[in-house]
Amino acid sequence: MKQSSSNRKVNEQAREVISSLLLFEISDPRLRLVTIVACEVSFDRSVCNVFYSTDPERYVEVAEAFKAASGHLRSLMARELSWRVAPELRFMLDETVDQAQRIAEALERDAMRNKQ
Repeated sequence: MKQSSSNRKVNEQAREVISSLLLFEISDPRLRLVTIVACEVSFDRSVCNVFYSTDPERYVEVAEAFKAASGHLRSLMARELSWRVAPELRFMLDETVDQAQRIAEALERDAMRNKQ
């Protein structure tokens, strides 16, 4: 579905605020080295799907940390934004970086096999 320019701006604004909060406001060490890849804010701004990436061995601990910090992040986000509603934050793992790495490794193995 095509996004309007205002919807893209809202999504980008949410991503920037959450990234900044993780960097400067949240002290949980489990949330270090986490990248906020994208945000998708619902039309009425009641829900924000936050897509993040991290190292594969940290998937479980980061998911638990986001679960524990979601309420605090939501209240901090409400202070930063001038939206009428503070959206419910839903954190979702984005595995596209890992998939790209697996594909690159498979292509490299295939190239090595074809050389022989």
